[in-house]
Amino acid sequence: MSVLWYCLAGGLLLALYLVYVSLIKKKNNLKEAAAGIDVQLKKRYDLIPNLLKSAAKFMEHERDVFMKVTELREKAMSAENFADKFKADNMLSEAMKQFKLTAENYPELKSDATMIAAMQGMSDVEEHIAASRRFYNSAVKDYKNALEIFPSSLIAAMMGLKDEYPFFEAEEEAKVAINVGDYFK
Repeated sequence: MSVLWYCLAGGLLLALYLVYVSLIKKKNNLKEAAAGIDVQLKKRYDLIPNLLKSAAKFMEHERDVFMKVTELREKAMSAENFADKFKADNMLSEAMKQFKLTAENYPELKSDATMIAAMQGMSDVEEHIAASRRFYNSAVKDYKNALEIFPSSLIAAMMGLKDEYPFFEAEEEAKVAINVGDYFK
């Protein structure tokens, strides 16, 4: 009987340890995903001044667009938590869309090699940011599931793990369908 008891106790300890390891991996995976977004946003933040500098010589009287993009870039870079960072990042994305639409009105700008390279770089970075956001949301889902589903929820509570990571969600304006006809007037 004592051998059976030791086997059961050992099995239970092994199961608890495996759940513990799983929780640590999920937490670290989530931190890696958040860092991945930061890396891509840093690329964006570094590219924006070059993009604005290239466009400035052609778009002299569009200073308000430049100022708004620059202000939102600074706000996003200085965000203190995930929720603020996501909100500032969404506003910056919208400002960059407005900048691109404004730039479309300058044929000489669209043919400038530096501007073409900067816009292509910006498109690439935006794709990488989107992929990083998807990876992050997947990691958040896995982490939240582990915090809420028994038995890992008990171990997570004992470890003091909290549900502090929000999902990345697009702003309401970004969810509205685009009317392509508006661009062919």
